[in-house]
Amino acid sequence: MGCDCLEQANLIADLLFAGIFHLQLAVGRQIEKMAVTFTGKLCFSEAASPLSHKPLPSLPKSFQFSKVSFAPSAKSTTKIWQDRNGACKARSYFRPSLQMSVSVDTEEVVSDTLFADYKATSAFLFPGQGAQALGMGKEAFSLPAATALFEKAKEILGYDLLEICIEGPKEKLDSTVISQPAIYVASLAAVELLRNREGGQAVIDSIDVTCGLSLGEYTALAFAGAFSFEDGLKLVKLRGEAMQAAADATPSAMTSVIGLNADKVQELCDVANQEVSEEERVQIANFLCPGNYAVSGGVKGVQVVEEKAKSFKARMTVRLAVAGAFHTRFMSPAVSKLEAALAKTQISTPRIPVISNVDAQPHSSPQVIKDILAKQVTSPVQWETTLKTLFGKGLKSSYELGPGKVIAGIIKRIDKNAPPVVNIGI
Repeated sequence: MGCDCLEQANLIADLLFAGIFHLQLAVGRQIEKMAVTFTGKLCFSEAASPLSHKPLPSLPKSFQFSKVSFAPSAKSTTKIWQDRNGACKARSYFRPSLQMSVSVDTEEVVSDTLFADYKATSAFLFPGQGAQALGMGKEAFSLPAATALFEKAKEILGYDLLEICIEGPKEKLDSTVISQPAIYVASLAAVELLRNREGGQAVIDSIDVTCGLSLGEYTALAFAGAFSFEDGLKLVKLRGEAMQAAADATPSAMTSVIGLNADKVQELCDVANQEVSEEERVQIANFLCPGNYAVSGGVKGVQVVEEKAKSFKARMTVRLAVAGAFHTRFMSPAVSKLEAALAKTQISTPRIPVISNVDAQPHSSPQVIKDILAKQVTSPVQWETTLKTLFGKGLKSSYELGPGKVIAGIIKRIDKNAPPVVNIGI
């Protein structure tokens, strides 16, 4: 931009009164001691104004702004003159006025439709919680770029993540607060491992879409440049802690139902919900692939699902070793914590589409991305729809980066004719 933030604020204040800008009040107002503070959006107006004949400065068409304050003030003018008898007269005039200050954020408002017609030729796919395995990260020792990521993680987290990944104990690595940062860092270390291979940079440059399973969405956003490695790790750390705290607050569980389609699993959930209280109700939390859907909810509700699954001709149910009912209302206490952290995080438009778990769509608006990430912990994961959409767009190659081969197995269940997934482990 042509001027710094303070100059922008002062300039916009002048232009606003001149009619070149108008306010769109989006958030609300606060009135205190005759001063009014608004928050919302400031937009460029094409309407004619007293300054319209002057060239406008280099400013974007709209800003998100944090505060616009109007405060009353008064200016006095003293007029002195002689009357017809030669006597000296004086009178003071007080003209009320408004003083306005504008605080403008540096983030420009971005359309959320920039990736509406995205192509999907080659994809990076990042795993979620559950992919962790003792010993992951060993190859990082042979690659300085990967080691550097674990060193940065040590500074941010306050403990040696690589040591836990390699030496355990397994129970510690499997915990929500450890496994989420571990998979995030290990997956991005796998990107560095690929980069170091012959032809690896060319592969990275060819990627035109990315996505991740639950937690993996944060990894995908970091790879796509929406936020820095450091900021992403801080968010993932908080996410794991907030989800664990929500799980501790209310007992809940998850189970995978194997061998039924999504409609049948929904019927199973409906029947189970008729036998439990509202607080114990269950729902499909993860649409993984045909024949494998995760159900989350109260402990009693999950138990009823497991008991009745055979009567619905399910092959089996598998209780998941997670802290609680992820991607359901049980995680609601985590949302406000994530919203507060995301509000302070600098997020940019990704350089390539990142498909959201919430709606299986790519988003380009930083604010929408923040909103989506906050909703993600209470929303069902639309992984099956995401992959089917990519295949429908003609996806030719895909790479699973990070621990495990969970995603490769899911893809085989969704489309037997899909190109083989290249695994880049670490």
